[in-house]
Amino acid sequence: MKNTSIYIFLAVGSILMSCSSRKPASSGTKPSVFDFEAHRGGRGLMPENTIAAMKNAIDLNATTLELDLQISKDKKVVVSHDSYFHNLFSTTPSGGYLTPQQARKTLLYSMTYDSIRKYDVGLKPHPDFPRQKKVAAVKPLLTALIDSAGAYAASKGRKMQYNMEIKSNKANDNVYHPEPQEFVDLVIGVLKQKNLIDRTIIQSFDIRPLQIIHRLYPRVRLSYLVDKKTGELAQNLKSLGFNPAVYSPESSIVTKEMVDACHQRNIKVIPWTVNEEDAIRSLMKMGVDGIISDYPDLFNKINGK
Repeated sequence: MKNTSIYIFLAVGSILMSCSSRKPASSGTKPSVFDFEAHRGGRGLMPENTIAAMKNAIDLNATTLELDLQISKDKKVVVSHDSYFHNLFSTTPSGGYLTPQQARKTLLYSMTYDSIRKYDVGLKPHPDFPRQKKVAAVKPLLTALIDSAGAYAASKGRKMQYNMEIKSNKANDNVYHPEPQEFVDLVIGVLKQKNLIDRTIIQSFDIRPLQIIHRLYPRVRLSYLVDKKTGELAQNLKSLGFNPAVYSPESSIVTKEMVDACHQRNIKVIPWTVNEEDAIRSLMKMGVDGIISDYPDLFNKINGK
C-alpha cells in the first residue's frame, strides 16, 4: 500500500505540473494592437476606395484597410461608398463630368460591372481634399481589391486587416441595393472565396445585416457604426440585440465613460473619422482601441516614425 500511494502521489504531481506549464487556450481574438484604419483607403491622400489608395495606406503603415461595399446589377460586390457616381470626383466614359442631378441617376445597382468600370473616379480634383493625388482609377470589384492589396502587402512582408462597410438602408432596399440577406450572402461569399473571414470586420449603420451575420456567420467580427443621432450606448446595444466586437461612434460623441462601458462588455471602440493629430491623441488618452482617418500619414506621426 505504501509503494502504491507513492506512485499515485508522483503521478498526480506530474499531471498537475504538466497542466500548469501549458499555455492558456487561445480565445480566437486578435492581438491587442492599436488599430490605425485608413478611411476609404485614406481619401485625404488618394482617390477613395481605389486600389491605389489601399496600396498607399499599406506604405504608410495602416493596420487596417477600411472600405465600403455596394452591389452591381449583375450581383458583383463593388468597392464604393456612394450608391452612384458622385459628381465631385467622377468622370464619364466620354471624359465629361456629371451634374449632381445626373450623378444621382448613375445607380450602381442598375448598372453591370462592365459599365461601372468605364467611369473614372481618380482624375477629377476633389475640392474637399486638396492633398489628394490624382491618378486614373476605377471603382474596383472587391475581389480585385483584395487580390491587389493582398499581393502588395505580401511583397512587404505584411498581412492586412480589413474593415468593410455594408452600405444599406431599409428605405433603399431593392432600389439602391438588394435586401440585407442577399447583400450579406454576396459579401460573405467573397470573404470565404478569398479565405479572409478571420482578417475582416464587417461594419454597418444598418443593424439588419449585422443581425443576419451574427446569426448565420458567427465567426465574422462585427462593428456597429453610430453617429450623434443614433442614441445612447445601452439603447443601441439593446436594439442590436448582442454585443459586437467593435462599437464605432462618430468621434465627436466619444467619452471616457463610453469607452469604459464598452470595455466592460469586452467591446472595442474605434471612432470615425479623425483627421487631426491632437484629436487622435486625445481619443487615445480616453482609451480607444483604434481610429479611422482620411489621412494615414498621421499614423507614422503618432507612432514617432
